[in-house]
Amino acid sequence: MDTLETGRLILRPFCMQDLRAFAAYRSDPLVARYQTWEAPYPVEKAREFIEQMSRLETVHPGEWYQLALELKASGEMIGDVAFHRLAEDARQAEIGFTLSRRHQGKGYATEAVTRLLDYLFGELCLHRVRAICDAENEPSRRLLERIGMRREGYFIKSYWLKGRWTSEYWYAILGEEWLKNQHRGSGNVEP
Repeated sequence: MDTLETGRLILRPFCMQDLRAFAAYRSDPLVARYQTWEAPYPVEKAREFIEQMSRLETVHPGEWYQLALELKASGEMIGDVAFHRLAEDARQAEIGFTLSRRHQGKGYATEAVTRLLDYLFGELCLHRVRAICDAENEPSRRLLERIGMRREGYFIKSYWLKGRWTSEYWYAILGEEWLKNQHRGSGNVEP
């Protein structure tokens, strides 16, 4: 996949230089809290993940693909965004995002997710993109709503995660809605 850019970020394929930073933020219990992996996240597991991502030449429906987030100013890798085209309908996708705790609250996730949606709708011409977040994950909920995604579902204690039932919010946006909003300039954080 191509490298994508924003004003402050480069969204690019993972490389082995990302190993320590990737394992470090995935090992943070507060970052991992709403994610499917357990903290601490072993370096060897991070290595396997990066090797797996580097082998993907084509992303097939149902397969997740993750891009590292690199700060343009320093070259530091600070998180990732991910997407997969749905196996049942490749015109639709699901997205996800993770940011190291020390880089949260600075608009990087909004910038990265906005650019990812620009790519999915503008370049891949997808019809619809969804995102699922834990109902307790207020920062993610706020981000999804801020960029214009609509909450379409609330599933109460529907997902077993880390020894307990969790509730989920499902968000989505149509390509036509995204492109119309971007044309008007709302939600686009790029200069």
